[in-house]
Amino acid sequence: MRHRIAVIGGGPAGLTFARVMHRHDHPVTVFERDPAPDARPPGGTLDLHEGLGQRALDKAGLLGEFQALSRPEGQAMRILDTDGTVLRDWRPGPDERANPEIDRGQLRDLLIGPLDVQWGRGVTEVVPGTPDGVLVHFADGRQERFDLVVGTDGAWSRVRPALSPVTPHYTGVTSVETSLDDVDTRHPGLARLIGDGSVAVYGVNRSLTAQRNSGGHVKVYTKFRAPLDWQASLDQADAEAVRSSLLALFDGWTAPVLDLLRHGTAFVHRPFYVLPVSHTWDHVPGVTLLGDAAHLMPPLGVGANLAMLDGAELAESIAAAPGDLDEVVRVFEEQMWARAGKWAKITTAGLERLVSPDPAEALALFDQVQPS
Repeated sequence: MRHRIAVIGGGPAGLTFARVMHRHDHPVTVFERDPAPDARPPGGTLDLHEGLGQRALDKAGLLGEFQALSRPEGQAMRILDTDGTVLRDWRPGPDERANPEIDRGQLRDLLIGPLDVQWGRGVTEVVPGTPDGVLVHFADGRQERFDLVVGTDGAWSRVRPALSPVTPHYTGVTSVETSLDDVDTRHPGLARLIGDGSVAVYGVNRSLTAQRNSGGHVKVYTKFRAPLDWQASLDQADAEAVRSSLLALFDGWTAPVLDLLRHGTAFVHRPFYVLPVSHTWDHVPGVTLLGDAAHLMPPLGVGANLAMLDGAELAESIAAAPGDLDEVVRVFEEQMWARAGKWAKITTAGLERLVSPDPAEALALFDQVQPS
């Protein structure tokens, strides 16, 4: 039986779902609000975990291609004190493949492959329970009906209101991101500081992390506790004003670390929002959610991995029992909620330790989770 299935959102969850469905000869349509694949920067790098994101790629038949693209050396992690003292310097062994890195753009292109992605098709509303399936209203004024709508459209999902009235809430932690290009030739000292992977520094209620991407590109992330309107007095388009504010916030830290901010080319403000740890909903035939749309949690390296596994497992379940679509989705949701709830608790506690009044908490967390 060929079901009419729509995927709303072209992120890791939706593309993985669509790619696994494609592998099982059941094409679906992905609707993405961005007008084109290169309409905005794809974001930084992702570490795909062996039992999560890599497992999902294996289900999609893409694990070998991922391994060829990924950067196992990117797993390296160095932690400094605010005065520049090296506290930890972990480097992966030659066969370490637990969490290799891949740029988000590379992962997106790998997943898209032969998929039917309709760009510039934002959704305004999803209405379940109509006589001929689920009605999807698009921003371009068109309407289409489907047997199943899979909402993978992130934190501010337009699909979620069809299932749940819950919206994300602010964690009290915000981030400002900047980046450096061609770091190896333009800033060789900073390149050595960062190494092959990441360097992190933890202070009182604040941190700074620089993470190497491919092609000499580096993403720099500051995290700190602040009111949601922290940026209200700043012109976010005024890079020098934001830079000055951040340098004041991290005043007293070692000069090489502050140079990561001094040489940043642009600044993006990202408050951290989450959904409740145990977010669930009453099952509604014909609609479900995956990834951040279902279980938005602190960005500690798990969200994209869970999103991809959500997509792969739902697709495999549908392919295995295509005749009972609604029951397949119902059973999957229960399994997803249990797994997501566990990880939401872990990442919520992790954020408290990484942006803590006691910087030693972050170091202890690193020692707890890092391979020996």
